[in-house]
Amino acid sequence: MKNVLIILTQANLTSLQAHESLSATMVLATFGCEVKVVLQDAALSLLQSDLQFDQLKHVFKVASNMVDSFEFYDLSPIFVESQNKDSIFVKNSTQEIEFIELNSKYIQNFDHVLYW
Repeated sequence: MKNVLIILTQANLTSLQAHESLSATMVLATFGCEVKVVLQDAALSLLQSDLQFDQLKHVFKVASNMVDSFEFYDLSPIFVESQNKDSIFVKNSTQEIEFIELNSKYIQNFDHVLYW
Protein backbone atom coordinates (compact mmCIF):
# COMPACT_ATOMS: atom_id res chain seq x y z
CA MET A 1 0.00 0.00 0.00
CA LYS A 2 1.36 3.42 -0.96
CA ASN A 3 1.40 6.16 1.62
CA VAL A 4 0.70 9.67 0.46
CA LEU A 5 1.24 13.02 2.15
CA ILE A 6 -1.13 15.72 0.95
CA ILE A 7 -0.28 19.31 1.78
CA LEU A 8 -3.23 21.64 1.36
CA THR A 9 -2.76 25.41 1.15
CA GLN A 10 -6.04 26.73 -0.30
CA ALA A 11 -8.53 28.73 1.78
CA ASN A 12 -11.96 27.51 2.78
CA LEU A 13 -14.22 29.85 0.80
CA THR A 14 -12.14 31.29 -2.00
CA SER A 15 -11.24 28.53 -4.39
CA LEU A 16 -12.74 25.65 -6.30
CA GLN A 17 -9.30 24.09 -6.01
CA ALA A 18 -9.91 23.49 -2.30
CA HIS A 19 -12.94 21.33 -3.17
CA GLU A 20 -11.07 19.47 -5.89
CA SER A 21 -8.09 18.82 -3.61
CA LEU A 22 -10.29 17.54 -0.80
CA SER A 23 -12.25 15.35 -3.21
CA ALA A 24 -9.04 13.84 -4.59
CA THR A 25 -7.81 13.27 -1.04
CA MET A 26 -10.95 11.34 -0.15
CA VAL A 27 -10.79 9.30 -3.37
CA LEU A 28 -7.22 8.25 -2.62
CA ALA A 29 -8.23 7.24 0.90
CA THR A 30 -11.23 5.31 -0.42
CA PHE A 31 -9.16 3.27 -2.85
CA GLY A 32 -6.53 1.92 -0.52
CA CYS A 33 -3.89 4.60 -0.14
CA GLU A 34 -2.73 5.52 3.32
CA VAL A 35 -3.24 9.28 3.25
CA LYS A 36 -2.06 11.91 5.71
CA VAL A 37 -3.17 15.53 5.35
CA VAL A 38 -1.24 18.63 6.36
CA LEU A 39 -3.02 21.99 6.44
CA GLN A 40 -0.78 24.96 5.78
CA ASP A 41 -1.21 28.69 5.40
CA ALA A 42 -4.71 29.64 4.17
CA ALA A 43 -5.87 26.01 4.40
CA LEU A 44 -5.97 26.36 8.18
CA SER A 45 -9.33 28.04 7.56
CA LEU A 46 -10.63 24.57 6.60
CA LEU A 47 -10.72 23.85 10.33
CA GLN A 48 -13.50 26.42 10.76
CA SER A 49 -16.58 24.24 10.50
CA ASP A 50 -19.15 26.65 11.90
CA LEU A 51 -19.55 28.56 8.61
CA GLN A 52 -22.82 28.51 6.71
CA PHE A 53 -22.89 28.78 2.92
CA ASP A 54 -24.61 31.93 1.66
CA GLN A 55 -24.90 32.02 -2.12
CA LEU A 56 -25.18 35.82 -2.05
CA LYS A 57 -21.85 36.19 -0.23
CA HIS A 58 -19.80 33.16 -1.29
CA VAL A 59 -18.78 32.00 -4.72
CA PHE A 60 -17.96 28.46 -3.61
CA LYS A 61 -19.54 26.16 -1.04
CA VAL A 62 -17.89 25.74 2.32
CA ALA A 63 -15.00 23.29 1.89
CA SER A 64 -14.66 22.75 5.63
CA ASN A 65 -17.80 20.61 5.47
CA MET A 66 -15.73 18.08 3.56
CA VAL A 67 -13.01 18.17 6.23
CA ASP A 68 -15.68 17.35 8.82
CA SER A 69 -16.07 13.95 7.15
CA PHE A 70 -12.35 13.06 7.31
CA GLU A 71 -12.92 10.67 10.19
CA PHE A 72 -15.05 8.44 7.91
CA TYR A 73 -12.14 8.14 5.46
CA ASP A 74 -9.52 7.39 8.14
CA LEU A 75 -7.93 10.78 7.47
CA SER A 76 -7.72 11.77 11.12
CA PRO A 77 -5.77 13.25 12.71
CA ILE A 78 -5.19 16.29 10.55
CA PHE A 79 -1.58 17.44 10.67
CA VAL A 80 -0.70 21.07 11.35
CA GLU A 81 2.79 22.49 11.65
CA SER A 82 3.81 23.21 15.25
CA GLN A 83 4.40 26.85 14.41
CA ASN A 84 0.63 27.24 13.84
CA LYS A 85 -0.45 26.03 17.31
CA ASP A 86 -1.68 29.50 18.20
CA SER A 87 -3.77 30.03 15.07
CA ILE A 88 -7.37 30.96 15.86
CA PHE A 89 -8.53 28.24 13.44
CA VAL A 90 -6.50 25.60 15.25
CA LYS A 91 -7.52 26.71 18.72
CA ASN A 92 -11.24 26.71 17.84
CA SER A 93 -11.21 23.48 15.85
CA THR A 94 -13.20 20.42 16.80
CA GLN A 95 -11.06 18.22 14.53
CA GLU A 96 -8.47 15.80 15.83
CA ILE A 97 -5.17 17.62 15.20
CA GLU A 98 -1.60 16.46 15.52
CA PHE A 99 1.29 18.90 15.41
CA ILE A 100 4.31 18.09 13.27
CA GLU A 101 7.58 19.55 12.08
CA LEU A 102 7.27 19.55 8.29
CA ASN A 103 10.80 19.07 7.04
CA SER A 104 12.66 16.90 4.55
CA LYS A 105 13.14 14.09 7.07
CA TYR A 106 9.39 13.94 7.72
CA ILE A 107 8.54 14.08 4.00
CA GLN A 108 10.88 11.18 3.24
CA ASN A 109 8.54 8.88 5.21
CA PHE A 110 6.05 9.00 2.32
CA ASP A 111 6.00 7.34 -1.09
CA HIS A 112 4.31 10.35 -2.69
CA VAL A 113 3.74 13.99 -1.76
CA LEU A 114 0.97 16.09 -3.32
CA TYR A 115 1.03 19.83 -2.77
CA TRP A 116 -2.18 21.74 -3.50
